[in-house]
Amino acid sequence: MKYTEVHIHLQRIEPYRDMLIYALGEEGPYESFEEVRDGLKAYVAEDQFDEFFLKECIERECAGTSATYTIQTMPDRNWNEEWEKQHKPVLVDDFCWVRAPFHPHRDDVQYEIEIEPKMSFGTGHHQTTYMMLSLLKDEPLEGRRVLDMGSGTAVLAILAAKKGAKYVEAIDNDEWAYRNAQENVVRNGCPDICCLLGDAALLTKDKQFDVVIANINRNILLHDMASYADVLCSGGTLLISGFYKNDIEMLSQKALSLQLVPAGGCEREGWQALRFVKK
Repeated sequence: MKYTEVHIHLQRIEPYRDMLIYALGEEGPYESFEEVRDGLKAYVAEDQFDEFFLKECIERECAGTSATYTIQTMPDRNWNEEWEKQHKPVLVDDFCWVRAPFHPHRDDVQYEIEIEPKMSFGTGHHQTTYMMLSLLKDEPLEGRRVLDMGSGTAVLAILAAKKGAKYVEAIDNDEWAYRNAQENVVRNGCPDICCLLGDAALLTKDKQFDVVIANINRNILLHDMASYADVLCSGGTLLISGFYKNDIEMLSQKALSLQLVPAGGCEREGWQALRFVKK
């Protein structure tokens, strides 16, 4: 398969490079990224390249800096082999080891999750996924009902199931991510996780959850938080990530309007995660 390389040149690197990675990888078909001195190289299958989508992402995510890009078609090669050379496992303290099938097993962690990354967002490498894994470390999940919105590879849903959740639902609106999630839940011995293709429109008040996880982006969080609150039981927990420090006030005000009370959070390399509890 031939790939298109998009080299995005940024006048200011942070936070714009991370924002582009998130947008291109979460909203679009981009499969891998390389951080370079002057910005970012992003790779997408040649037949999936859409310059209009690329321009829209750059204009939206890089409004605070100057950004240009160049495009070239890459020579055909074994990209899976190249990806494996670059793809590293992720260790969250001694709590969770997220690895690909070609990485070694570890016995010195509480939970090990094997993820076939493919094109889906959520291998633990991005700061937001790492933070959500960390927050789930201290979240009591035994016997609880958990919803994972924008589930990507289903890594967070799998961890919830491994921690003893009695019912886990993973929803993503990307068909590739949905299929990848289905494969990963079976791969990790969690076939009872309910994987669904769709978005917050699938949520109904007659199905309540004790914990709702949403690692998406600021705009979707603002738009869909009311739906999350509707399906969250009294005393339940909402965990959100996918945004920066300057988004916290806006998201917190929205949460408070829905009777969701701030209850901690964390930060990693500029990205933020927040925890709320429903009154």
